[in-house]
Amino acid sequence: MNTATKLLSTLLLSGIALSATTLVTVNGKAITQSEVDNELMNATQGRLNEVPANRINELRQQVLQQLVGKELIYGDAKNTGILKTKEYEAEYKKQEERMKKELAVQVWQKKQLNSIKISDKDLKSYYDKNKEEFNQKETLHARHILVKTEDEAKNIIAQIKPLSGEKLMSKFIELAKEKSTGPSGPKGGDLGYFADGQMVPAFNKKVFSMKVGTATLSPVETNFGFHVIYLEDKKAAATRTYKEVKAFIEQRLKMEKFKSYMKDVMKKLHEKATIK
Repeated sequence: MNTATKLLSTLLLSGIALSATTLVTVNGKAITQSEVDNELMNATQGRLNEVPANRINELRQQVLQQLVGKELIYGDAKNTGILKTKEYEAEYKKQEERMKKELAVQVWQKKQLNSIKISDKDLKSYYDKNKEEFNQKETLHARHILVKTEDEAKNIIAQIKPLSGEKLMSKFIELAKEKSTGPSGPKGGDLGYFADGQMVPAFNKKVFSMKVGTATLSPVETNFGFHVIYLEDKKAAATRTYKEVKAFIEQRLKMEKFKSYMKDVMKKLHEKATIK
């Protein structure tokens, strides 16, 4: 498993919120989850939600690798004086001119897109006809303690095995803060909520077989080490409400309408233009 893959998998196990969270720093430059997701949205033309769940993590790993690579090359380019060469300056001016046009096109398109309106009736109709699209899988809320050796994990299990209820959870959080080598350790091992398939296979298989309020009675081994797991909560599979997905539906329908709208606009622009 390469470095970027380990980084992303570790973050999934840490339960860090997918926002502006820093995934990794390269020579002091932070690469955030938002940057990774923005790159993915661009690569999928805004249809990331249509990518199969088992492919999303793989794509995130690839994007993270690419962003790390860019930072490494850019850093070396600065250090070796590339940014001060005539070749760089000449190419920069060419790109600057190209970007002026590209940016103008983007702003123009955004203005056209924002002018498109979708009625509440059409939004609700789409939701009613496509409810299966908004089904959510069962999600779990778990904590874990990650250690290097099996003996360390067994020692932790021995300390929590006699406990139950609030005492078990309290002791687990205490030991996670004290013993865990994972990123979630300072947070009491809190992984937040996650769906089936988001964790590495061995961890995923075990945690989805557990009962709420229990901890593992034997260590769970993965590429990262040995885990002791506590299952805090389960949320049953459900369908997201219309209110929750209304904004997403609106954006999708606007994009679909935008395509036909643009055909008409481009036809008119062609008719007005002088093209020889």
